[in-house]
This record gives sequence, structure tokens and C-alpha cells, in this order.
Amino acid sequence: MIKGYQSQILKIYETIREQEQNALKERKNEIKGKLPNVLNIEKEISKFSIELAISSFKSIKNRDEYLKKLREKITDLRVTKSELLVSNGYAMDYLSLHYRCQKCKDTGFIGNNRCTCYKKKLVYLYYKNSELNTILEEDNFNNFSYECFSTKTSERYPKSPRKNIESIVKHCLYFIETFSSNNDNILFYGDPGSGKTFLTHCIAKELLDRGYLVIYRTAEDLIKDLRKIRLEHDYELENLLFDCDLLIIDDLGTEQINNFSKTELFNLINKKLLNKNKMLVSTNYSLDELLKTYTDRITSRLLGNFNLYHFYGEDIRIKMNLNKMKSL
Repeated sequence: MIKGYQSQILKIYETIREQEQNALKERKNEIKGKLPNVLNIEKEISKFSIELAISSFKSIKNRDEYLKKLREKITDLRVTKSELLVSNGYAMDYLSLHYRCQKCKDTGFIGNNRCTCYKKKLVYLYYKNSELNTILEEDNFNNFSYECFSTKTSERYPKSPRKNIESIVKHCLYFIETFSSNNDNILFYGDPGSGKTFLTHCIAKELLDRGYLVIYRTAEDLIKDLRKIRLEHDYELENLLFDCDLLIIDDLGTEQINNFSKTELFNLINKKLLNKNKMLVSTNYSLDELLKTYTDRITSRLLGNFNLYHFYGEDIRIKMNLNKMKSL
């Protein structure tokens, strides 16, 4: 699913350039029929521009004065052309190629660097082609309700599940609003069905809708990706995982845990921390279970470099399904 985005994006740019070239031809044909003198002026401008370029390298008597006069002619013709277009209800740039991105001229690159518009297209393609596109139609803040969380307190926890989730959501909203300036990472841990994945989806949708590249992977799929990167040298996949704005790793602990997965998971987390590329990890494990399952190198980074949010309470998925059935 992830592989092949680069070729798809380059095809999108190629299509954009073709569309704009065709649009320009149509505008020129229109002007040819209504204001043919404008196109004659364009030809004169083109002729003098070529002469200017050639004369710059020729040995001409009083060359500076000659070049100055050529530039003045070109300027006068451009003014006349603009006046004709505007006086007849057309924009000054009506006969210019219209770029959808002025920075990269619809190529996707500025020099060797990707333009910001390239990233927007990557976000669109990933969002469109991933399972998130369907999931986030339901799992978003518009459908988030505190009503499914119990208001009852217990001796085990100082706050009720509802008060706890209210506090967590508040922190998550702040994380979203300050995303471009914060260096935070998030770890959701605790009981199954307590809202971790749903809230993760809510965060993903908000950031994707704001143009950030969010890559969502279950822990099992992530390890498969890391194995593919290692064995097949899939650099496009590697760039997506390591350079995205936010990498979400859902259900940590459900993957096959072995020396390879531990090593590659550490390398991923460590590299992203060093590069200040944000992560959100969710797990059904308790902190003690994380410490027993993973190496010290992994847990020291998860517990030391992530903001920890503990989820607890009844399985809200059951409550949500019951509420849906009641509303039918």
C-alpha cells in the first residue's frame, strides 16, 4: 500500500502540467479570435527577447545603448499587451502559464528538495489509500462522548474513568494545537477497550486534516515493515516511517516479540527521538509488563521520553455498541 507513492505523485504533477498547458492553449485560441493583435504583440516581444539574448554576446558598437533600447521596446510592448487585455476584461496574466504552486512551478521540487506541496499530495494519497480513510469517518472528535466513561471512583484509582479521560483529552487537544512547535511524544497504556485506539484515531484525523503526514501502523504491521526495509532495502517505506510528522504505533505488544523485533523497534524509536520526529504509542500492557517484555533500552525511552497517559475502566466498546443498538 505504501510503496509506489513517489511515482504516483510525480504522475500527478505531470498531469497538472499537461492540464495547465492545455488551458493556456485554450486561452490563446480565445484571444486569437477576439483580440488577435495581442498575439501579434506577443510575437514581437518574443522576437525582441531573442534578439536581446543574442546581442548580449555580440560585439556591437554602442552595445549598452542598443541593449537598453531593446529592453525599453520589450517593456513598452508588454505594457501595451497588458492594457489591451485589461481593457477587454481579461487578467494581465491571462496568456501566462498558471502554476498551482509558484514555488516549485508544479514540479514538486525546489532544487533537490521536495516542495511543501509535495508533502500535501503525499498526505492525500496515504490518507485516501489507507484503512484510516474509512475508520476516521466514525472515529473522530465529532463522535467522541464522555457518556461512555463511568463516573464511579474506586480505591484503585484517585479519579473516575470519566475525569481521567477528560484530563487526557485536554492534553491531547493541546498536543494537536501546538503540534508544529512541541517536541512531545505520547504513550497510551492500560486496560483494553478503555478508549486508547479511538482517541488515537481522533488525533490522527485532526492532524491529517491539517496537512500533517500521519502514518498509522499496528505494532504487528510495523515489524513487518521494518523487516521489509531491512531485507528488501525499501527506502521509500523507510522514509515514510522515519520522516513522517507523526508515527502512530497501535497495540504495542501484539507483535511477534523476538530479538529482531526488539532491535529494530529500538532503532526506530531511538532514531526518531534523535531527529525529533514525533510518535504516539498505545499498548494494553501495564508499565510493569512493558518493563518485563522489552529491553531496558526500549523501555527507558518509552518511559523517559514520552508523556504517559493511563487509561482504565470498563470496556467502552461494549457500551458504545449497546448505545447504537438502543438508538435503532
